[in-house]
Amino acid sequence: MNILSFRNLILGSFLSFSSIAIAQEDSAKINISQDEMIAELAETKTKLQKSHNIGDRFVIQLFSGSNGEASNQIKDYEALYEYPARIKYEAPNYKVWIGNFRNRLEADRALLIIKETYPSAFIPKPKRK
Repeated sequence: MNILSFRNLILGSFLSFSSIAIAQEDSAKINISQDEMIAELAETKTKLQKSHNIGDRFVIQLFSGSNGEASNQIKDYEALYEYPARIKYEAPNYKVWIGNFRNRLEADRALLIIKETYPSAFIPKPKRK
């Protein structure tokens, strides 16, 4: 009788521990709900970053002059460097701007590299938006 009660005790312990483990497995599922506006906000920020319309960013100016010459400058530049380049019109000139640097230190580091090929390149003061 003693062996039967010991088996029952082991069997009961096993069943109770397995049911606790199953109950914990069910409660470990996490449901994360996210507001729809978060995805829209992230998409808007990405668009602003690609269009270079975010805050006080630093650029390097390579050239200022006519549109045709600015296009030629960009073609020459893109063959040599990886920083993004764009043409910006500020009456009466077209300007070739390089990069979209978060701070002056990043812009200065890139300027040192670019000045080897374009000695007249400089960092204009960013405008506040």
